[in-house]
Formats: sequence, C-alpha cells, structure tokens
Amino acid sequence: MSAISALEAITGRKSVRAFLPDAVDEGTVRQILAAASRAASGTNIQPWLVHVVTGAARDRLTAAALAAAEADEFSLEYAYLPEVLKEPYLSRRRKVGFDLHALYGIERGDMAARKAAMLRNYTFFGAPVGLFFTMERDNALGAWLDCGLFMQNVMIAARGLGLETCPQQAWCDLGAVVHRELAIPERHIVLSGMALGVVDWSVPANTLVTDRASPEEFTTWHR
Repeated sequence: MSAISALEAITGRKSVRAFLPDAVDEGTVRQILAAASRAASGTNIQPWLVHVVTGAARDRLTAAALAAAEADEFSLEYAYLPEVLKEPYLSRRRKVGFDLHALYGIERGDMAARKAAMLRNYTFFGAPVGLFFTMERDNALGAWLDCGLFMQNVMIAARGLGLETCPQQAWCDLGAVVHRELAIPERHIVLSGMALGVVDWSVPANTLVTDRASPEEFTTWHR
C-alpha cells in the first residue's frame, strides 16, 4: 500500500456506502484511534469516548436496529437538523439525495426502495467494523466541536491505512437501541456511528462525488 499525503487523504474522502467483508485487524483500529486522539480539544479535556463493534456484537446490534426501524420504533438521540431547513442547505441536501438514489437505481416515487436503502445504514453498509462516538451528556457545546475534530481524524487516519469510512448519524435515530445493545449509560450521549472497512468499488453508489461550495462562497477576507 502506497502512502498518501494529508491533502490526498482529505480531498479523496467520501462517505462509502458499500464495503467488502474483509476483516479489519484490531491493531489497525487501535492505530487509527491512537492517531485520531491527537485531535485538538479545548483545554485538552479530550471528551470523546468510542465503542467499537465487531463480530457477534455487530450482528446483534444490526438485527436489533433493523427490527426497530422496520417497526418505526425510532428514538432520536438529539435533533441534528432544524425543523425547517432553509437555503442553501435544503438544496444541497436534496441534491445529494437525488444523486444517490439515481446511482442506486431508485425512482423518485419508489418509497419502498428508498426505505430499503435507508435501512442499509443499520448494517454498516456491510462494513465489518462499526464505531460509535459518545461523550458525557452534560458537556457544553465546546465538547461537540472537540468530538467532531476527533471523528474527522478517524476518517483521515483510516484513509492513510487503506481503509474507508461512512459517518452515520442515522444511528442516532435509534438512540434507545444503541444504548441498550451496547450498555451505554444514559449519562452519555451518542453523537454518531461510523462504518469502517475496505471499500467495494464495484458498487455504483461509491462513485458519488458530492458537490462542495468554493472557498469564494464561504470565505470573508479581512485585510
């Protein structure tokens, strides 16, 4: 495996939605987490906690999550988006949804196929490793920033070792299931799940390259 630069690791990152069943060595996961722990955190509080799910534990969690989702027994851990999503965020969200469904071969009105695609989140898209990021629920907003930096480091470090990821906030729609199956205490909040493994490039969905606004659109210079 040839090394890639930090810029290549960042610019080539994508949310992978199909993985090969190839096992990921536990030592590799530990290496990724150790590297990610160099993330900045305010006054070095390092608020992140990680639950790694593999093997039988992964299978049990997946079965429980699919059963709950099929029964529409959702339990939101927190509100990720506002009740009313305004522009330009609404258009961005719609476009990535339309583009992804096109690659899946899903017609716009096919609600059954859309639901089936959504449910694949709860199989980690076939990845052998699932990660869950949590922290103490009474932490302030700064800790959310810290945990985001840590998660980004996980994704970049994984790419440096030839693996890919998909951050999955969808798991937070089944917060009660994740808490129960992984024995996560209620005093901890589940921030996100993440799939980790070897990408399956034969699946069309993995060709998706999402749009990004240019720096000119989001940057204000003060000179």
